[in-house]
Amino acid sequence: MQSATGQRLLPKIIAYPEELPVAERRTEIARAIAGHQVIVVAGETGSGKTTQLPKICLEMGRGAEKLIGHTQPRRLAARTVAQRIAQELDTPLGGTVGYQVRFNETVSPETAIKLMTDGILLAEIQRDRLLQKYDTIIIDEAHERSLNIDFLLGYLKRLLPRRPDLKLIITSATIDVESFSRHFGDAPVIEVSGRTYPVQTLYLDPAEDREEGVQEQIVGLVEAIGAGEFGRRGDILVFLPGERDIRELAKALRHQSSLEILPLYARLSQAEQNRVFDISKRRGVRVVLATNVAETSLTVPGIRYVIDPGEARISRYSYRTKVQRLPIEPISQASANQRQGRCGRLAEGVCLRLYSEEDFNRRPAYTDPEIVRTNLASVVLQMLVLGLGKVEDFPFINPPDPRLVRDGYKLLEELGAVTPAGKLTGSGRRMARLPVDPRLARMVLAAAEGGCLDEVLVIASALAIQDPRERPADKQQQSDQMHARFRHPRSDFMAWLNLWRYYEEQRQALSQNQLRKLCQKEFLSFMRLREWRDIHTQLSIACRQQKLRPHAALPDEENYQGVHVALLSGLLSNVAQWQEGREYLGSRNRRLQIFPGSPLSRKPPKWLVAAEIVETTRVYARCVGAIEPEWIVGVNPALLKRHYYEPRWQARTGRVMAYERLTLYGLTVSDRRSVHYGPVAPGESRELLIREGLIAGRYRQPPDFLRHNLAVVKALEELESRTRRRDIMADEQVLFSFYDERLPDDAYTAGRLRSWLKRNPRAEASLRIERETLLARDPGGAVGEQFPDHLEWQDMRLALSYRFEPGKVGDGVSVTVPVALLNRVPRFLFDWLVPGLLREKCIQLVKGLPKEKRKRLVPVPDFVDQALAEMVPDDVDLLEVLSRRLGRLGGVSLARSDWAPEKLDDFYRMNVRVVDADGRLVAQGRDLGELVERFRSDTRQTVSAGPVDSPAREGITRWDFGALPLEWRFRQAGVDIVAWPALVDRGDRVAIELCDYPAEAGIRHRLGVLRLLRLHTAQQVKYLRKQMLRGNAFNLVLAGAGLERAALVEDLIDAAYLQAICPSGDLPRSGEDFLEALEAGRADVVTRANELESMLASALRALADTRQKLSGMDAGVWPDSREDIEAQVRRLLHGGFLRDTPAEWLAQYPRYMKALLTRVERLPGQYPKDQKHTALLQALAQPLWEALQLRPGLLLICPAAMHYRWMLEELRVSLFAQHLGTRVAVSEKRLQEQWQSVRQWLQENPH
Repeated sequence: MQSATGQRLLPKIIAYPEELPVAERRTEIARAIAGHQVIVVAGETGSGKTTQLPKICLEMGRGAEKLIGHTQPRRLAARTVAQRIAQELDTPLGGTVGYQVRFNETVSPETAIKLMTDGILLAEIQRDRLLQKYDTIIIDEAHERSLNIDFLLGYLKRLLPRRPDLKLIITSATIDVESFSRHFGDAPVIEVSGRTYPVQTLYLDPAEDREEGVQEQIVGLVEAIGAGEFGRRGDILVFLPGERDIRELAKALRHQSSLEILPLYARLSQAEQNRVFDISKRRGVRVVLATNVAETSLTVPGIRYVIDPGEARISRYSYRTKVQRLPIEPISQASANQRQGRCGRLAEGVCLRLYSEEDFNRRPAYTDPEIVRTNLASVVLQMLVLGLGKVEDFPFINPPDPRLVRDGYKLLEELGAVTPAGKLTGSGRRMARLPVDPRLARMVLAAAEGGCLDEVLVIASALAIQDPRERPADKQQQSDQMHARFRHPRSDFMAWLNLWRYYEEQRQALSQNQLRKLCQKEFLSFMRLREWRDIHTQLSIACRQQKLRPHAALPDEENYQGVHVALLSGLLSNVAQWQEGREYLGSRNRRLQIFPGSPLSRKPPKWLVAAEIVETTRVYARCVGAIEPEWIVGVNPALLKRHYYEPRWQARTGRVMAYERLTLYGLTVSDRRSVHYGPVAPGESRELLIREGLIAGRYRQPPDFLRHNLAVVKALEELESRTRRRDIMADEQVLFSFYDERLPDDAYTAGRLRSWLKRNPRAEASLRIERETLLARDPGGAVGEQFPDHLEWQDMRLALSYRFEPGKVGDGVSVTVPVALLNRVPRFLFDWLVPGLLREKCIQLVKGLPKEKRKRLVPVPDFVDQALAEMVPDDVDLLEVLSRRLGRLGGVSLARSDWAPEKLDDFYRMNVRVVDADGRLVAQGRDLGELVERFRSDTRQTVSAGPVDSPAREGITRWDFGALPLEWRFRQAGVDIVAWPALVDRGDRVAIELCDYPAEAGIRHRLGVLRLLRLHTAQQVKYLRKQMLRGNAFNLVLAGAGLERAALVEDLIDAAYLQAICPSGDLPRSGEDFLEALEAGRADVVTRANELESMLASALRALADTRQKLSGMDAGVWPDSREDIEAQVRRLLHGGFLRDTPAEWLAQYPRYMKALLTRVERLPGQYPKDQKHTALLQALAQPLWEALQLRPGLLLICPAAMHYRWMLEELRVSLFAQHLGTRVAVSEKRLQEQWQSVRQWLQENPH
């Protein structure tokens, strides 16, 4: 209630518990408050300072018009202290005494004493800079030196001069109270002792092995205490560094059934914490295993013994690695004394320190305050929002390390809250209005932009509290099974959403009591779940105040990527990439692992983001989610470091492109992405445009000047390739300087160059380069004759190209040959290369001769020049010509085997480029024979299928295709090609093919016409097959001659048709001629067949007699004569002899067989003479047989060769059976003269 003057009605009588030390000194304290603006009250736990100081202020009249603000470091303490004070004042809570914590406020207009957390007071500063609603502020538990407390003390120091009416009371344990006094201008310090009993401190020798030895030492001490070695038995409080140490020691002590082992640490469930403070249900000596949470925050009842190993996990932030470390460190003297003070509250106590007194004395007096060992991002952000100036100038009790301040700014810059210059951004202001850590606030804002605000609000709220999933030490497996249903295969963050959905369903379906029981059954903390929901509600309200609209329920569809991109905005420094095994590489080269409790530790993703990275026994990532590296790129591009490499000119786009590597704090998040390099490095890009675009000619739409310049360069390069010199054209730097002097500095793309040319029309002419500018050395005017563009041979004109690339495939001079012409190119002409290379090739060939012959040709160049003066390039063997010319000039005999052409460099051999009909290269090489053989079938098919209107056809059984031209001309791969059409025998039908040479076409056309004649007269052919060569007489002579009837009948039919229908040898090339010849000679076919049968019977009877004579002689005699006789018979009776032998010579077969019989009969008496004749015949016949091996159809196309062939038979008659007479005059001389005619024909017709 309030009085008529507007003042609150305060209690008239205030009672003080006399047993409290503070109550005894209340008068002194009241005088100090009245006489000073700031006082420091120091006292141990139990002195009553927390509950009695507000009452003293109330009794002094403070709180009548304004409030007495009383801060507590914890919400629980604020609520319980408010209840205790209200109870002592006999007023309802919310009346004279109220409280406000994060999610609850019990304050009314009548409230004079307001209990609150220090965070609530900090939040009020944003709305009330001068704290006008308060006339007194009590900062309790200031010795804890949290960030909030240090910030409040600094702010209040600045505020007090502006609020002289404001009283400030600082309460602390007896820890470094002088620092508080000095901070506020030597404010008076009032020390109030606690209610304690004497404590005996014993220093014990530390264990040598701090890992195993400490545990064994503690177990031994517990047993010693139980045995009464240190006095009366009592409860024991053991301080340990962490939860794992507690679990291991509890396991080691469980064998002592008389002990009740109780763990105590911050993450412990409320139920298990209550067991520690409830001594009514004790079951023997209690051993409380606690972390340093039991030093100041909690009072464990009934403790008689304290065992202090002297170590604790102290949270320290590393500004270098950006990791919140939790190393085990020796505690300070103040912490050791606080631990000592945990006993002796109810009776005499004993403190057993497991370290030496000297070690204790060497330790620092106080534990470092939180502000010098944590990240300062939230402090910096609040100061920027409140406009409190630079952190360095703020009056902290212990100013933070400037490196930590800079690190705070860097984190805020990472979150987008400040600019690189340290100025607050719009996002930073919005983040400051959200009541969570800046990282979490950034996630919420990013989620609003990414359409996943509902999900991230849940996750951010979860990250702001302790994990509600409890895991009791004795029921770990059961709890893990219960919690497994909430897991997500890819992300621990998404598991929060699963838990939230379940909790919300149960909360709405169950009563509060039922929900509490369910949570206890399923190992969930009811209080932390409620806290989670309270934070979520508060965050949702804060979002609505910023016009963000979260929904009441989570969406059904999972937005995995959106959620994690939002999370990344606050956790960019917590990304990591998998390396091997379980090892990850985090930002700033941190090596870390996924915390083993996460499901993702069993199947680690390639990339992850972690809610936090902490260092305990090793560096762990806690609460992780799998991500894709490309998600990182768009979160805060300003943080990415860009490295560009392999810049290159891209003709298609007319720009210089480079690969971009994006790194975030040393992690490569994107690599080998092509980007435009021009804006990044315009100077380098301009140089690449000149070198790779203009000079190299890689330009999609070259301007006129560039086409001109490239033509000049190409001409000079080709000149160098022809002459195999690299000193004709100036080097590339001349061209670069030419362009560099004329192009503007910003011309680093084709588009910019084009625009500049449009704006400066006259610049085009200045960019045209003259030949003389690029000419370093003039090669003279005879280059064209020495290195021609084409090679002409008969009707062919083949393109020549030159390349000067030693060791490469195309080095030297290359001739381009369409595959259709490959069979027709000259076999030896290519060895002559071109005039410009022939001389050097010949010199190298001579240098490769054996030494005794080479020294007869010195000086080599002079001899070569003399030889070349008499040589004309032709399709003849170069080595044979050289042998004759140089042998005559040097007086030395040179054989083909003396030369070593295989030792020459490749460029001394013509490179043959085989191209298809479209001019595409299909093969190249320097072995012409190998290429011809490889593409023999391709050549025929290519010629036949070459032109679109080609006469080539398949499947012909009747002449229904009109006239067949003698030659067919078409163009292929830029070369004019002449082909010769011919009918080709296909067995049961014929085809039209385009042949490479007229002679080849004639031979094949003859067989094709013959096959078509047979197809037109199938019945007649059938009749002849049935009638010819029948009877016993023929069977006997065929057997004696070693011939098969079927093949001989077919040959006889062919011969009959040719003699009857084409007696002159002229073959029809049109349908009319064909049918006319067929009708004219058809009736004569059988007659001709009978005549041939009669002739054949006569010849074969003589042959049978000859074989009979030979068989009657001794087989071992006259081997050479026998061999010659067999060879003669084989050549006379070769396959197709009836068809291919002219009729006039075929009629002589009986005489030839009789001459053979005469020879055999005379052989016993004339063997030496026979040998002489045999040698002569073989010498005369050998050139013909060699020519026939090279050109099997020679006799059919060369009349001179045909005549020579039968002159040889006539000579045999003349030599062995002169009495039979000869058809023509023959002699050795006449045969030699005839062979010259054959030889001349072969030279004139090489194909």
